[in-house]
Formats: sequence, structure tokens, C-alpha cells
Amino acid sequence: MLQLNIENETAPLKAVLLGTAKSSGPTPKPEEAYDPKSLEHILAGTYPEEPAMIAEMEAFAKVFEKYKIKVYRPKVLQDCNQIFSRDISFVIEDKLIKANILPDREKEFEAIDHLLNEIDPKKILTPPEDVHVEGGDVMPWNDYIFIGTYTKSDYPDYITARTNKAAVTYITAMFPNKIVKSFELRKSNTNAKENALHLDCCFQPVGLDKAILHKNGFLVEEEYQWLVDFFGKRNIFEITKEEMYAMNSNIFSISPNVVVSEKRFDRLNTWLREKGFVVEEVPYSEIAKQEGLLRCSTMPLIRS
Repeated sequence: MLQLNIENETAPLKAVLLGTAKSSGPTPKPEEAYDPKSLEHILAGTYPEEPAMIAEMEAFAKVFEKYKIKVYRPKVLQDCNQIFSRDISFVIEDKLIKANILPDREKEFEAIDHLLNEIDPKKILTPPEDVHVEGGDVMPWNDYIFIGTYTKSDYPDYITARTNKAAVTYITAMFPNKIVKSFELRKSNTNAKENALHLDCCFQPVGLDKAILHKNGFLVEEEYQWLVDFFGKRNIFEITKEEMYAMNSNIFSISPNVVVSEKRFDRLNTWLREKGFVVEEVPYSEIAKQEGLLRCSTMPLIRS
């Protein structure tokens, strides 16, 4: 049996689920887009090609190999985009929570049954139907669980609003020993530069006490300020609107001092190295066209 263990975003990684770009299907039609950035690239004729995305994911897999991390992959489904494994489920402590994702994506969860079979069924939680939640919005951080959400009455109008108020209530009830802190995110169905699809599109902790942050991703200034105060201004790398659009906050930590980042994130990667991090650079700019990057492609199972 797999003993799940996730207390935060950066402890040394032992096992992870990495998505796959194989058989990801034809370019979607505009009406099939799940987010404004994908839509932009569909309309411009620049939507990523499968061979390029496979190559990017294999470069990421090689980093895991280098650090001797156990990697699970989903079973390949014909003509199905299975890159973003963080959307379908996530782990907090020793529990795997199944995400209530867009109905079209239900079969993606079924494609990891070989992994689920290694987990004690009592440790797999399926939230009630009214709970909408995706792993990109959920970040365990020691005593805290940070959750990105959107709670305004026009929630149903946004395909980009993925985690609702019921999810915050549910996670609070499931993990009574944690402090759940939620953040209202800015949503747009049409403008990728004004849309924080998930919390990890505008915020992510790195190391033991640092964070990447984008102010405009947050709807409520006090909530953004809470994070600034929590991590301390000198420990924060504030990204621009362009850097947020390129997914600079969606890197991935292998340990408190090793991060995997996109090779074009020059300003961020320089800052990380100045702060003492080892930065493993990979190409991921094609996958980024779908408004997801390295954190979105992974679902950590065990950190020690």
C-alpha cells in the first residue's frame, strides 16, 4: 500500500503522478476551450502540437529520474488531454481527494485506477456533488491549507471558476486540525491576462519561507496583503502580468532547495538562484499555451 503524505508544497518529493501528452487529441474547437489562453491559441492557429508537448513532458520526467523519484503516469486514453493531473485529484496529509471536475474530464480520473488500487480505499475521499474543487486551487502549507476560490453569485457564468464556497467548507470539515485560508481569485472567460484560473496561477510557496506572487490575480487586496505579511516582503518575488500569463508562478518544487522551472523564466530563475535554489530548467512553453505549467502537470503523492 502507498502511504500518502503531503503536508506542504516543498518537502523532499518521493512519489508523484505526472500527466501524459500522448494521444492528446486534435486541436479543440473554440467552443471546446476550457480557458481563455487555450482559446486564444486555438483562434490564432498556435495551439500546441502533440509531439512538442510529449517532448516537454519527457524533459520533466527526466528531472524526476535524476532525483530518483517514483513516477506514476496515467493510462493513455485515445484523443484525450491528460496533461494536467493536478486537476483531477490532490493529496492532503494521507488522503487523496477526488476533484469534482468538469464532467467531460471524468474519464481522466478512471485512467489512474492502477494508482488508486495502491491506496487504502478509506484514504480516498469523494466530495459531495455540490463541492467543486480542483487541485490547482489547493495548497497545503504546514498548519495551513490555502484555497483559491470564487464565491460571487455569477460563479456559474465562469468556466474558469473551478473551486466554490462549498469546497472551502468541505475541506475545512475534512481537516479540522488545519487552518483553511481562502482567497478570492480574479476570473475572466475571455482575457487570459485578467484570469487566475487557479491559485497556483498567481501564487506559490517555494523553499521554506518564500513565495511567488501576482497581485492582480487576487480580487481582494486584503487577502493578497495577508500573504505578503505572512511570507514577508523581502521573501516574495512579485511577477508582472506578462509573467503571470507565461505561468511563472506555476513552477514545481522537488525539495526545499530544488525547483523545476521553465527555461525562459529568466528573471524568476535568476532570483531563485540568488536565493540559493538549484533550478532545473526544462522547456514547457508549448504546454503553457493551455494555461497550465509544471505544478498543474503533477500530483505529488509522498513528500518526506
